[in-house]
Amino acid sequence: MLRSSSRAGETLPLCKFQSKLQRWGLVLTLCAAVLWLPEAAGSTLNCHTTCICASNIVSCSKMDLSAVPTGLPLYTTVLDLSYNAIALLRSEWTTVKLPNLHNLLLSHNDLHFLSSEAFINVKQLRYLDLSSNKLQQLDEFVFEPLVHLEVLLLYNNQISQIDRSAFVTMVNLQKLYLSQNQISRFPAELIKERYRLEKLSLLDVSSNRIKKVPIDDLNTLPAWIKNGLYFHNNPLQCTCNLYTLLAHWYIRKLNCVVDFSDEFTCVLPNSQKTQIFDLSGESMNCSTFKEEGEEAFLEQTLILSCDTKHRDMMKTWALPGNVLVTSGDNQTAKVLPNGNLQISPVRYDDSGTYTCFAVSESFNETIYVVLKVHNFTMHGAGETLNTAYTTLVGCLASVVLVLMYLYLTPCRCFCCPSKGKTRGEDSIHSSMLSVTPTHEDPAMKAELNRHVAFIDSKDLQGQNGKVNPNGDEDNDDLDGEAGSLMKGKRKKSVAESISSVFSDTPMVV
Repeated sequence: MLRSSSRAGETLPLCKFQSKLQRWGLVLTLCAAVLWLPEAAGSTLNCHTTCICASNIVSCSKMDLSAVPTGLPLYTTVLDLSYNAIALLRSEWTTVKLPNLHNLLLSHNDLHFLSSEAFINVKQLRYLDLSSNKLQQLDEFVFEPLVHLEVLLLYNNQISQIDRSAFVTMVNLQKLYLSQNQISRFPAELIKERYRLEKLSLLDVSSNRIKKVPIDDLNTLPAWIKNGLYFHNNPLQCTCNLYTLLAHWYIRKLNCVVDFSDEFTCVLPNSQKTQIFDLSGESMNCSTFKEEGEEAFLEQTLILSCDTKHRDMMKTWALPGNVLVTSGDNQTAKVLPNGNLQISPVRYDDSGTYTCFAVSESFNETIYVVLKVHNFTMHGAGETLNTAYTTLVGCLASVVLVLMYLYLTPCRCFCCPSKGKTRGEDSIHSSMLSVTPTHEDPAMKAELNRHVAFIDSKDLQGQNGKVNPNGDEDNDDLDGEAGSLMKGKRKKSVAESISSVFSDTPMVV
């Protein structure tokens, strides 16, 4: 019994030790659970030790935080959490709504995850800085609550995938920075006419992996969007269309091209890298770009655009000769509410250089538009062309008929053999022009050395007072006189002869 009692006494301290171990284990488990809570790493906001509070600004920058502090005051307007070690931004990073928070700075952290509900309690944000983090993709509903956001900075991340509808609800977005990422697709949905964000005036996709840009869509953009479209320092494929696009923008002095002209490079078919503005030389021999003016036709309605580099500018126009366009004058030109100039109807005298003066509080711009008016209507050009073709066909037909008449009609003189004709059968009504033959026959030279004689027609009258061209026996006087004029036997010339029947007075050679 004593032994058993001693054993029981020895067992009692062991049980106490085990119970203490269980308690300590429970405490450690609770501590671990607390540490793994979503906001466990974030301490309660302390404006004296953790962060700096200045009026409605809370700055927790460079505090080595791994989570957002809790207990943020409702009046916070600017929250600076940059230069920390925050890796996750869950939906619970703030448990209360912050209706006055306009600026949220989270740059230079370790962010690689954004919850789809991360911004559900901060819907009034105007400025969001997520630059210099480790984000890899942007999902569809990440920025859906941020309908009032105006500036979004996402540069210097590792973004390679962007959902096409990631920014679709951000109707007030004005500036979007996506440079220095791994994007390989140009986000055309942001600039297409029917889908683009109406207030977006700056889109920076420079220093990415984009090989092709939608040139046709870029050409249709207004100048105030082109001015803020940055896509330099990308491995673009060299094409003459790309050169023409950027050359046009350079002539217009758009900031995106003028400020980074040396960084616009492209890759040739042989994988060699070259400056885009050198493509007009030996690289690809692209045609040098020249600014073209407007063309118009008579009687049409024409609208000249004042395509300024900045939006919402006050615009006035001057006609050729520096005549200002005013609403009270009875002019064919008038300024539309959007600042464009309408000319209706167009006249030939409207040709010339039109000047648009655009003015804002901080910027002035002058745009020149050269107009050339054709001296016919739009449909009249076709009628003129048809008339020209008709005239040409008529001329060709006339030439063909003349040639047919000259070469296809029966020959009555030098082509036909002179069968049964005597000396008197030569027409006394025709004048015979003989061409000197190329041979050296003395007899022929003697025959050709003749004088031209004109015979009075009244001495050659036959019956009814008409001239007898054949010299028949009925007129012996004619035969005798003709014989006295042509002494000796007359030989027929072998040279070509042309007869004329326009004179009643005979001429004999």
